[in-house]
Amino acid sequence: MERIIEEIREDLSRRIAAAADRLAERTLAEDPAYAALLGRAELRERIHHNLRQAVDGLVRSSRGLPVELADARATGTLRAEQGLPLASLLRTYRRGGRLLWLTLTEAVSAHDRAALPRLLPGATALWDVLDQMTDAVTESYRTTEAARTDRDRERRAALLDALLDGSAAVDGPGASEAAAQLGLPERGRFAVVVLAAAGADAAGPRPGACGDPRVLWRIRADGESGLVQLGHHPLESVRELLAPLRVRAGVSPVVEAPAEVARAHRLAALALRTAPASGGPRTALLDERLPAALVASQAELAGRLRQVVLGPVLALPAEDRRVLLTTLGTWLACRGSTTHAAQRLYCHRNTVSNRLRRLEQLTGRALSDPAHVVELALAHAAVTQRAGAEGAASRPGPASRPGPPDRGRRAGDAAP
Repeated sequence: MERIIEEIREDLSRRIAAAADRLAERTLAEDPAYAALLGRAELRERIHHNLRQAVDGLVRSSRGLPVELADARATGTLRAEQGLPLASLLRTYRRGGRLLWLTLTEAVSAHDRAALPRLLPGATALWDVLDQMTDAVTESYRTTEAARTDRDRERRAALLDALLDGSAAVDGPGASEAAAQLGLPERGRFAVVVLAAAGADAAGPRPGACGDPRVLWRIRADGESGLVQLGHHPLESVRELLAPLRVRAGVSPVVEAPAEVARAHRLAALALRTAPASGGPRTALLDERLPAALVASQAELAGRLRQVVLGPVLALPAEDRRVLLTTLGTWLACRGSTTHAAQRLYCHRNTVSNRLRRLEQLTGRALSDPAHVVELALAHAAVTQRAGAEGAASRPGPASRPGPPDRGRRAGDAAP
C-alpha cells in the first residue's frame, strides 16, 4: 500500500486538494451549522488537512505504526467548544472518508489501471484508519461537551443563587444582568417556590407540561427552591404545578423585577413554615396565610402565644391535648361551623360543642368573641408550626446527596 501511494503521491495530492474544495462547498451549502461557524477558506483547509492525515495514517498503518490522532482529538475539542453539533462533525468526516477512497481509486486508475487490484486490500486498512480518527474526534468532543455542560450548569446555578440570595449586585453581575443570562425578562411576573427539605433523596421535580409556567430549580443542602416565570399565568397555577409532587411548599407573592426575587425567596421560605405537615393543601401561598406567617416570623412572640393562650391545654395529658387542639383546628378550618366540624371529625355535633366549651373554660377565651377567636387562631398556628418543626427535625435526613423532596407522605388531620 505504501508503494502504491508513493507512485501516485503527486497526482493524489492534487486530487485531494480538489476533493477538499468540493466537500467544503457541499458542507457549507447543506449544513447551516458549519456555514454559521466557518468561512469557506478555513473549512476547506481543515478538510484538506484531515484528508492528508488519513493518507498518512494509512501509510503508518501499513508500516505497523500507530495512527497519529492528536489532530483529530484537537478538532473534536475545538468543535465542541465552538458549539458545532456532533452530527455535523461526523457527517463531514464520513463524507471525507468516502471521498478519499474515491480519490485514491481515481488516482491509481489514472496511473495504472492494472494496479487497481493491488489497492483493494488497502480498503480495510483505510476504513480502520478513518474509524480511529472518527472515534478520537467523538471521544474528545463528548469529553469537552460534558465539561462545558458542567461549567454551564454551575454558572447558571451561581446566577440563580445570586438572584435568590440577593448577592447579585455585591460580588457578581447585577440582578438584571443575571436574569438576562438565565433567559429571564427585565420586567415580568415572578414568584419563588421553596420546598420542604425532608425526603430530599427522592427523584427530582417533574418538568411542567407545555404551557405551564417556566420554573428554574435550584437544589442545595438547605433545601430546594424554584424561580417561577409566571408570564400570563395566575399565581394559583403554581399550586397546580406542585400538586403532583405531594410535598410541602411555600409560595411567595408575585414580584415584577429580578431585583425583588431575593425578597420573594425569603417570603416563600416563610410561607413554607405555615404549610401543614399533614392534612389540607400542602402548598401554602403566603398571601393566603398571612396570620400564620406573622406568627412564624416572630418566634419569641409565638412562644408567648402558645403559653399564654393555650398553656392550660398544652399541660393536659397527650391524648386530651390532641383531641382539643384537633377540634379547635377543625372548627377554625370550618369557619366556626360546629356542624361541619363534627362531620369532618366523624363525631356528633354535641361532642364538638362539649370539647369547645372545655377549651373555653381552660383558656378563658370565648369563641363568641372575635378578639378571643383571633388569639386562639394565632396560638393554634404557633402550636402547629412548632409541632411541624419538631417533627421535621426528628425525621431522618436523606441517605444520599440533597435532592428534591418526598413525593408521598400520608395525609391526615393536623394534630400536635
